[in-house]
Amino acid sequence: MTDAIVVLCTCPDQESADRLCHALLEAHLAACINQLPGITSVYRWEGKVERATETQLVIKSAACHATAIEACILAHHPYQVPEILVLPVTGGHAPYLAWIDEETR
Repeated sequence: MTDAIVVLCTCPDQESADRLCHALLEAHLAACINQLPGITSVYRWEGKVERATETQLVIKSAACHATAIEACILAHHPYQVPEILVLPVTGGHAPYLAWIDEETR
């Protein structure tokens, strides 16, 4: 078991994804964030099925920052209800996990 987490968050466009990544990295709340542009999200919202092109963020951090990451996303995200899913990392390459720890201190 490690202290590392992965947080998933979708953004509606590149500008909001870049803004959120910058805020998280500047605050040392994330060691690395992958931006996966051009994903298609299909979801139910306010009683209707919606379809949107979004950018998926894969945020690597330490568990102690989960609450601060959520607050940062809520402060910078344009959606009323942004995706914030915190997933525990149960294993991985030890030097990479150590790097996450170092970068998020």
